[in-house]
Amino acid sequence: MLNRYPLWKYILLVVVVFVGLLYALPNIYGEDPAIQISGSRGAEVTVKTQEQIQKTLSDNGIEVKSIEFENNSILIRVANNDTQLKTKEIIADKLGDKYIVALNLAPATPSWLTAIGAEPMKLGLDLRGGVHFLMEVDMTAALDKLADQASDALKNDFSDNKINYTSLHRNNDQQVVVMFDNNDAKAAAVSRVNQLADYNVVAQNDKQLIIGISENRLQQTKSDAVAQNTTILRNRVNQLGVAEPIVQRQGSDRIIVELPGIQDTALAKQILGATATLEFRQVNNSNSYNLDNIISGQERAPYGSEIKYMQDGRPVLLYKNIVLTGDHITDSSFRLNEYGQPEVSISLDSEGGKKMLAFTQANRYKPMATLFVEYKDSGKVDKAGKPILEKQEQIINVATIQGIFSDRFQVTGISNVDEAKQLSLLLRAGALIAPIQIIEELTVGPSMGQENITQGLESCMWGLIISVIFMLVVYRLFGVFASIALVANLILIVGIMSLLPGATLSMPGIAGIVLTVGMAVDANVLINERIKEELRNGRGIQHAISEGYAGAWSSIFDANITTLITAVILYAVGTGSIKGFAITLGIGILTSMFTSIVGTRALANLIYGGRRVNKLSI
Repeated sequence: MLNRYPLWKYILLVVVVFVGLLYALPNIYGEDPAIQISGSRGAEVTVKTQEQIQKTLSDNGIEVKSIEFENNSILIRVANNDTQLKTKEIIADKLGDKYIVALNLAPATPSWLTAIGAEPMKLGLDLRGGVHFLMEVDMTAALDKLADQASDALKNDFSDNKINYTSLHRNNDQQVVVMFDNNDAKAAAVSRVNQLADYNVVAQNDKQLIIGISENRLQQTKSDAVAQNTTILRNRVNQLGVAEPIVQRQGSDRIIVELPGIQDTALAKQILGATATLEFRQVNNSNSYNLDNIISGQERAPYGSEIKYMQDGRPVLLYKNIVLTGDHITDSSFRLNEYGQPEVSISLDSEGGKKMLAFTQANRYKPMATLFVEYKDSGKVDKAGKPILEKQEQIINVATIQGIFSDRFQVTGISNVDEAKQLSLLLRAGALIAPIQIIEELTVGPSMGQENITQGLESCMWGLIISVIFMLVVYRLFGVFASIALVANLILIVGIMSLLPGATLSMPGIAGIVLTVGMAVDANVLINERIKEELRNGRGIQHAISEGYAGAWSSIFDANITTLITAVILYAVGTGSIKGFAITLGIGILTSMFTSIVGTRALANLIYGGRRVNKLSI
């Protein structure tokens, strides 16, 4: 019989809309002003920290909605923004600078919804508020590091090939200068360099050879510095628990970092962990030097060595030669060994494993230090107006090499579990390949974000109201079917956006939703006009409904599939807000086809299907 759906189709339709409504519900509850507390370097958030905070807030008469301890951080929900600011100041004064106390926004979703995995849509920076950084990689430092590595590599290569030289060092132009005492040795070195793909001879005279790094290697190093720094920054932000961060590359040497919900720029910089690197260095434990005399200037540091300091201020004499940098670390974890002492397990990539194997074979039972290097803004600028970074170094661990190892080893001699956890986090998050500096800062306040949300909702609402009025006036009861489908379409879009783990709603995303409202109306207009055309041609009502949906299907499919292809291309080649627009547009196309064709057909069949009808309200 014409225009009859089986029961399972009605059940499927109801279930789909109900599930969409269920997962769209969290978006109506909004967000609570919150304070997020996490440990900085050398500190950890524990249950004891939570109890200390609760007592402090109680003593100051601060009422909070809830205090949650999860994933080594504490989230405090309060009633309003004034209480949020006051609470943040009190906690920051109490805990000191060993903890990160950041302003945040936390979803106010009821527990019965969170129990089934229902969460609100993730909002972009323009809607939620937060901080935006444009960071630039210091390519000079990256190339200097490459030149240092080239210098070490050439020393080893010349030694392996028995090429004698009097001195080898790098100059300020990322080149290696080699001095010889005879022409035969120099000629052998030239011949060897010409065989190496990464190097070339720049200049030479009777006793000197200047070796440059190939252009391909320089470009590869620049590209790798940005790509690896992007990945490492993303890991750091994720490790420190910032909700829905955006970290992506822009251009040849810049990185965009967006932290939605964070309002304090200074704390956001701290969350990024400054711009730090890690270095493994051998300790010079020779007894022929007096550290106090070296520090006071009475005695010079031995050649190839320098003084660095522990966290407690204790000096340590290190060799300048870097055994390994943190960019070779692939994973790390902490545990207590069989003696109850904390230790950190480290995994290296293949290249790092080879370097560590060679080093440990030659230096068993000797101490090795882990040096933490930070590049901080000095408050000064260079001639180009860019901030000058100031290098700060600190030894975070000194351990004795107990055996020969390569890509897996343990760092011992750590004073406590908290230090082991923090060292593991730093190693796992990675060390930046080159220092970076912030060249642009932007803070989007929560009030501005709320204004954008209000404007976006108003545009959706007005688009929906105008479309509903048009459909009701022109198509009467079938206009009611179309209006119900429009509302269901919006519910499904919001529900799916809330379910997708990587989807973030921004202002362009709202524009995509508004566009799909119009496209959904267009599909119903095609169907209704086709039904009216069949009625004018003398078809019966049941046949007109059936032919109307069947005849309009091909036009609807063609129009929507071309738009869907466009959305896929936008998502593939676009970035940031373009991707946000493409996601909502693509989801909206699929849901509008479902509600416009299946949904309105189900309503039409329910009202008119299998009955004698003398007149159609269309």
